[in-house]
Amino acid sequence: MAKIELKQPIVEEIKANLDGAKAMVLVDYRGLTVAQDTVLRKTARENGLVYKVYKNTMVHLAIQGTEFEALDKDLEGPTAVVISKEDATAPAREMAKFAKTADKLQLKSGVVDGEYYDTKGIMQIAEIPSKEVLLSRLLGSMQSPIANFARVIKQIAEKEEA
Repeated sequence: MAKIELKQPIVEEIKANLDGAKAMVLVDYRGLTVAQDTVLRKTARENGLVYKVYKNTMVHLAIQGTEFEALDKDLEGPTAVVISKEDATAPAREMAKFAKTADKLQLKSGVVDGEYYDTKGIMQIAEIPSKEVLLSRLLGSMQSPIANFARVIKQIAEKEEA
């Protein structure tokens, strides 16, 4: 069996994970203990993320001609990929959150909604709350003036009754 035939299923798996993905982040997992890595994988699964360690050459072959091709230059050393199909900021946010407890985990770079971000940029993306949190904040800020107006009207009505 030729080497290419062995590599093809892995490349196809990566392509399938990237199909419809909103974001992909590369992380350096060097120095993580087995226990930390297990917790990291569990956290990723719970948040709907794909966390996998592939050979850099496999990732290189899979991202050719995609919006994630900009990550090719960062495929050096031990690299894990974190992919999200739902929440564009989730990979960066969850990996940065985990890196606070496991300082060996390093975010390398990422592509979010077709835009390439280096380490600094991906750390800024990590600070963006999830879509649900942003929507609840928006609704809260829209509701606040209405609630305040209702309280004022109620106070005026109570004052006139007295």
